[in-house]
Amino acid sequence: MADPIHQFVIEPIFPLPPIGGHELSVTNAAAYMMLTVAVAAGFMIFAGRQRRLVPGRLQLVAEMLYEAIERLVVSAIGRDGMRFFPLVFSLFSFILVANMIGMFPFAFTVTAQIAVTGALALLVFAIVTVYGLWRNGLSFFKLFMPGGIPGYLAPIIVPIEIVSYISRPISHSVRLFAVMLAGHITLKVFAGFVVDLGGLGPLGAVAAIAPLAMAVGITALELLMAGIQAYVFTMLTCMYLKDAMHPSH
Repeated sequence: MADPIHQFVIEPIFPLPPIGGHELSVTNAAAYMMLTVAVAAGFMIFAGRQRRLVPGRLQLVAEMLYEAIERLVVSAIGRDGMRFFPLVFSLFSFILVANMIGMFPFAFTVTAQIAVTGALALLVFAIVTVYGLWRNGLSFFKLFMPGGIPGYLAPIIVPIEIVSYISRPISHSVRLFAVMLAGHITLKVFAGFVVDLGGLGPLGAVAAIAPLAMAVGITALELLMAGIQAYVFTMLTCMYLKDAMHPSH
């Protein structure tokens, strides 16, 4: 059976000489991230190029995605949270397209790399922290003492809230990384069973029906999770941005 982990190995595809001891070669991960950005941006530009009053299919899909994220931002943060809409929509588009590209055979899934999901989560964490302090000043620290909690519980509640806040990038990134990693490994394992059993003759081909059915089912589940995980990452981003804008709520 082919190694199910090999699909996540980062390899250089355009080797470049190192500069100052730093490797600058273009890897498969970098290439697929550039492809993801190009596909996401290209789709929105192409779908909205005509701006018809009665939208076509592509324009309708683009408008539905736009309105879904707009409703999420407004419901989670409020109308004033629309200032973060470009960030939230960009994160959603990048993760969704990256997940979908990773479903193609022999493609590289960038969201199955903890370095990628971790970078996205740290970006959100940094924006929330910097903007929260800039907007609220010292009042931002009310986030660590929820309203209605008796003061004598502060020595217990505050450390717990601080640890919870600091650990946000970990949970934010690991959730997406773990789901995509585990799903693709499981799919590769069952696909390997199909290939190996199919090479054993007629009896093996019959026995391969069960893992083939599992592979098809897992593929459908992975397509569903590709959209769900993009939405979950975006929803958590909105919840964290709400804390930056309204730390006392």
